[in-house]
Amino acid sequence: MAIPTFVDQVTLHLAAGRGGNGVASVKREKFKPLGGPDGGNGGQGGSIILQVDTSVTTLVDYHHSPKRRADNGGQGAGDHKNGGNGKDLVLAVPDGTLVKDADGSVLADMVGHGTTLVVAAGGRGGLGNAALASSKRKAPGFALLGEPGDELVVRLELKVVADIGLVGFPSAGKSSLIAAISRARPKIADYPFTTLIPNLGVVTAGETTFVVADVPGLIEGAAEGRGLGHDFLRHIERCAALVHVVDTASIEPGRNPLDDLEVIEGELARYGGLEDRPRLVALNKVDVPDGQDIADMVVEELRGRGMRVFEVSAASGAGLRELTFAMAEIVVASREVAPAAEPERIVLRPKAVDGGDDFQVVETEDGWRVRGTKPERWVRQTDFSNEEAVGFLADRLNRLGVEIKLAQMGAQEGDAVIIGPENNSVVFDFKPSIEAGAEMLGRRGEDERLRENRPARDRRRDIAEAMETKSEEEARADVARRLDEERRKKGPNRSTGSSGVGPMAYEIGSKDDPDWDGSDD
Repeated sequence: MAIPTFVDQVTLHLAAGRGGNGVASVKREKFKPLGGPDGGNGGQGGSIILQVDTSVTTLVDYHHSPKRRADNGGQGAGDHKNGGNGKDLVLAVPDGTLVKDADGSVLADMVGHGTTLVVAAGGRGGLGNAALASSKRKAPGFALLGEPGDELVVRLELKVVADIGLVGFPSAGKSSLIAAISRARPKIADYPFTTLIPNLGVVTAGETTFVVADVPGLIEGAAEGRGLGHDFLRHIERCAALVHVVDTASIEPGRNPLDDLEVIEGELARYGGLEDRPRLVALNKVDVPDGQDIADMVVEELRGRGMRVFEVSAASGAGLRELTFAMAEIVVASREVAPAAEPERIVLRPKAVDGGDDFQVVETEDGWRVRGTKPERWVRQTDFSNEEAVGFLADRLNRLGVEIKLAQMGAQEGDAVIIGPENNSVVFDFKPSIEAGAEMLGRRGEDERLRENRPARDRRRDIAEAMETKSEEEARADVARRLDEERRKKGPNRSTGSSGVGPMAYEIGSKDDPDWDGSDD
């Protein structure tokens, strides 16, 4: 199997780097008690960037290895050490590369040396517990996970950047012509379809320098796939003008310059998008006696149609100077109108799935589905093996208003709540009675709100109810101490193993109690 040397269409499977995970760490150092959280953040995942490089002329490198992946971000560490960022993957593409998504929609048209496109953004690194600490959650026992990078399929199509395009029948002398007016050395032979790939040549006429493109020949019926079809016509879409190279010495029966010109114009019309390009006609091979005679017969009729006609010979060089200066005249006029392409940095910004709001709730057969940029990102960042991290997610969703929205739409306790797209979602049971707030937490890494047995919550409620019937002499600490004493007399709860006193860092009524007034009973 032959290995292609010129490829102008490839499909790439891209995966940007994943962000590094944050770390939950507590400062432990001799003579420094209560060092506090010191977990660092994860590094950013590497992005995949397409960059125009004029020294690259084909997409053949991506034809052989279409799957590309950027580096992941490094994981954070203790002592406030952040993870390293993943290295960006820069892919060089030729000038004039068109980038499309899997559905065929155009993402970017990359023209100009140095133009870059961030086609797949790396995932954000997760926050460590040092960054998550707050006045209420002073020592978080969890960290956020890094987000995955973008994964997508893109299609690259090369449309060469040329000023003049040569079109015509096979063996009309297009390759010979570009070799005569430039230093390009395409393959030239005496059989049709010698040219199988576009050839570019740099031409200088006076003070104007421009690029001429020679594309494979067209025949009648190319729109239906005859010959090489219309595949290579994309390479002349950017051209300022087209030059019809007409063979005046063809020995094929039934061929003549006028019919050849009409056939080529018909194929260009079927392709579409080239109607506004100026046309020049080069009657080639006039060095052949019969060729000169036929050119003399048709030149006046073509000029009568309003076309600029040049009698040329790629072999002898006759008429080439006039033709190149006519090309240069059109190029100069085109450049004066069109602004020069400048390098730019393009970043793809995908549209929000929720239409712009923070979130959207839709009732489905499987449950209540929540879609939105923030909720879906928070779910991806959550370590579901850590109760405190799950509780933190519940607090974020509650502050966003998800619980209120579900209740307004008629959600009942125990209903399934689905967050995320259908192919990658997380399911929760709706419990609107769960209280929010970091002050509700127990030991580091745990969240008592997620447990059915919640003695601390029950104890707070009992104290609040008893405060309504307390005597004037009793303070809150006295009420709490009285309730604790009643629980001790009843004995431990055999079903839970609890003594009836909630998990506190001090004993009610002791000197460590912030409500203690300093007096003894």
